[in-house]
Amino acid sequence: MKRGTRRTGARRAGRGVLTAGGAAGLTAGGLLALGLGFALALGAVVVGPPRFDGIEDLPLPGGADLGDHPYTVTAELDDVVSLVPHSAVKVNDVAVGRVTGIDLGRDDWSARVTMRINGDVRLPADAGARIEQSGLLGEKYVQLVAPARRTGAGRLADGDVIPVSRTGRGTEVEEVFGALSLLLNGGGVNQLRTITRELNAALGGREPEVRSVLRRVDTLVSELDDHRGDITDALDAVNRLSATLATRKEDVGTVLTDLSPGLKTLEKQRGSLLTMLRSLDTLSGVAVSTIDASKDDMIADLKALAPTLKALADAGTDLPDSLEVLLTYPFTDEVLRGVKGDYLNVYLDLVAVPGTQVIPPLVPRGTPSPSAPAGGEPGGAGRKGSAGKDGDASGTGGTPGAGVGPETSSSVPPSGSPSRDTSPLPLPSVSTTGAGTAPAASPDGGDDG
Repeated sequence: MKRGTRRTGARRAGRGVLTAGGAAGLTAGGLLALGLGFALALGAVVVGPPRFDGIEDLPLPGGADLGDHPYTVTAELDDVVSLVPHSAVKVNDVAVGRVTGIDLGRDDWSARVTMRINGDVRLPADAGARIEQSGLLGEKYVQLVAPARRTGAGRLADGDVIPVSRTGRGTEVEEVFGALSLLLNGGGVNQLRTITRELNAALGGREPEVRSVLRRVDTLVSELDDHRGDITDALDAVNRLSATLATRKEDVGTVLTDLSPGLKTLEKQRGSLLTMLRSLDTLSGVAVSTIDASKDDMIADLKALAPTLKALADAGTDLPDSLEVLLTYPFTDEVLRGVKGDYLNVYLDLVAVPGTQVIPPLVPRGTPSPSAPAGGEPGGAGRKGSAGKDGDASGTGGTPGAGVGPETSSSVPPSGSPSRDTSPLPLPSVSTTGAGTAPAASPDGGDDG
């Protein structure tokens, strides 16, 4: 018994030794291993997979295939209703992407929906986005819609933003039921009986008039339908006019700005304008009464003027042709024919007024004096206009004091004078005095008096 007791005590002692040795090992190397394990666990927590925020972070089975190179597009909407991340993005009801995030817009009034779309899907840069519902109680999704007409705006690329002006949403079932509830509970259903009764009271006994009005409305609509081409042309013309005015807004603004001072001036002169209009009305009344009073005389004058007008019409071009002579006065065509270079030779018949002083002509030295004729005409008045032609230098051959009156010179050149074709010398002119005596020119061109 003692031996067994000893063995048991030895075993216990051995266990105690092992326990102590284990404690000593934990103190030295076990604590180091425990620290390394804790550090590894902490690193695993830090660099491990993303945080799990909820069941919405789990990918849905059967989603759209984004391909190898998807691109990101952002749409700005006024209301996203019950749209959630991972909702489908469709084009023509075919899933081409998914919603990756919904954030508040920069203006704090709109929502920004971020979408990832398959890179093989090509959309125009001016495409729009609408939130629609797959069924009555189905899920919401984003429908990307291309414009009805091609505008050549390019292609929707990565990072593009669809503005609020090109986004929208469909009608919600809740809105339909809310409107129906408003109509049934607090709407006009209860007033339908009153409306029907009032219509019967208004139309009762007036059926023919109502039918006539309906026929006229039908005729009006038919006429409008027949002239729809003209109406369309008129609207197109108005559209072109509006476009023209839109391109000339600055000119129109300038005209309106410049028109304001004129309107103010007219406003200041309003009283004068009214007075002028009243005076014009009075004048028109007087003119009408005057015309009525002189109507018979005016008609008679016009009838009397008819032969004169007929004669002028019969004259044709004779009157205009005769007036052409006035354009050549005082130098007619005959005068222009006598122009030789820079001088003009003309023979004139002049009538001297009694008492005119005679200026002797200038003649070159050595020019012989014209010979006097055998006799002179009474009064000493020569017809040829040469000095001493009708009498001598002292007036012999004429009766002194007789025949006082105008004298006439001749266009015939005197003998011994230079030819008009060889020398442009002026011709001698003769004028008479009151006694009818004409002084003779001296041979040396001097004056006897």
